[in-house]
Amino acid sequence: MKTFLLIAAIICFVFGVGMVVLPYQVVSIYGTQLDVSGQFMARYFGAAALGLAVIFYLMRSAKSLEGLVKSVLLGGLVWGIFELIVAIWDVFAGTHNALVWLNVVLGIFFVAGFGYFYWKK
Repeated sequence: MKTFLLIAAIICFVFGVGMVVLPYQVVSIYGTQLDVSGQFMARYFGAAALGLAVIFYLMRSAKSLEGLVKSVLLGGLVWGIFELIVAIWDVFAGTHNALVWLNVVLGIFFVAGFGYFYWKK
């Protein structure tokens, strides 16, 4: 299972970075074109994939339930950080209506929550 989780982590990391940084180019490999709004949706997906990459990578060495929980909390924190970055970028790009601010609020909520419980003793 450790090898499978490592492979899953690498795949999620590669797609996550690709979707966050170069969504148009990554999706165009599949013969699909994205407008600016679609590129931001792909970036949100990439943020989630990066969080999963952390979870899968750290789960390989977890020896207890506490270790598994820490893996999920850190993965959630990574996802929240990248989701917040993409959300703020999305606000300043002006591609969506004012409801996009909800994504910023949710990003702050997830970063605060996952961060708090990850570092709580």
